[in-house]
Order: sequence, then structure tokens, then C-alpha cells
Amino acid sequence: MIKTIEHDLIVQENEIYQENKIKVKSNIYTKLMNIYSQAMEEVKKEIDDMNKEYNLVDHVKTRIKSPKSIVKKMRDKNYELTYQNMIDNINDIAGVRIIAKTIDDVYKIKNIIEKNFNVTIIKEKDYIKKPKKSGYTSLHIITEVPIKIDENMVFVKVEIQIRTIAMDLWANLEHEIKYKPEGKISKLSSIKLIKYAKLLNKIEKEMTEMYSR
Repeated sequence: MIKTIEHDLIVQENEIYQENKIKVKSNIYTKLMNIYSQAMEEVKKEIDDMNKEYNLVDHVKTRIKSPKSIVKKMRDKNYELTYQNMIDNINDIAGVRIIAKTIDDVYKIKNIIEKNFNVTIIKEKDYIKKPKKSGYTSLHIITEVPIKIDENMVFVKVEIQIRTIAMDLWANLEHEIKYKPEGKISKLSSIKLIKYAKLLNKIEKEMTEMYSR
């Protein structure tokens, strides 16, 4: 996000921006989250319009990262808890998840976003071609979305995740298992999750080939 909006918000609150710590109950934090929400909804609208023409999307999920998750991520990465660091370094505050029908459709959607969406792609991580060690697969794109605030045009980061139904199923179940109340996941469970991820990926590729014939 460019600095004009940050500066304007801080001035309105009569606080010094560079030295200001994140206060999740402050007007500044609320206004910033509203801007992220607006950017997220702009992306969602473009996805809905795209799907009317191409019919590649099964469904879409959106979310704004919780204050607790934002603070935890910043602490894990050893960032001082300032608005500057939050905006510059936490790229997934606004998140849009696109659930596609096939692996081929994932990349078709990505190409449409690159060519037709009113966003700028600034970073991409392809965990489909190169899955995480845990077995996680998905395509992540960090975008900058232009949003008009008063008379200023600002650019807001929105993370877009594109994955298939099978990938989403695995990721959701893995998350539930990993964060269940009993504590950390066992080594045996981790091995099984990786095995199941590979098996799902194999089945999905074979079914995609059948679908594409």
C-alpha cells in the first residue's frame, strides 16, 4: 500500500506514524482493515465476473486475517509491531481463495488474472509444481489492487490462493488436525498426511487427464 493513505490516517488520529505501535482497537487499525476489505471485495467481484464467462471456479472464499494472527506472524518473523511493518511485510492480511475444478483450471485462472484483472502481480509461489514438505499444494499470488480513497489512488496487497477441490480438502483437514486441542501433530501423522497428499495429487492428475480427453 502506498504511503499516502497511511500518512493521512495517522494525521487524522494525531499520532506519529513511524513510531506508532499497532493498536487493534484504534480507529487507525479499523480504517486500515476496511481498506483491505475493500480491495478484497474488488478482487472477488472480478473473479465472479470472470466465472460468468469462463466457468472455471467451483467456489470462492474470502477472509481478513485476524488481529491475533497478524500479531503472531509479525512476532514469528521478528518484526516490530508497527503499522509500517504490518503493511510492508504482511502480504496476506486480505485473502481470496479460488477453488477450481481441475489442476489445468488453476493455471487458466492464473493466466486470466495476469492478463485481464485490474491488479499487479508482485510475487508468486507455486506449491503445486513444488509442494511444501508437509504435502501442502496450492498456487499463491500476491497482488496489488488499486483502490480510490477520497481523492487518492492507493495500492493494497491481496493474496490470491488458487487450488483444486482436492487440494482444499487436504489443506482444511490438515489444518484441523494440526491445530486440534491435544497439541502438536505426531511424526507418524505427519508422514501419513504427506502420503495422502501425494496420493490425492496422483488421483487428481489422472482424473484431470480423463476430464481433458
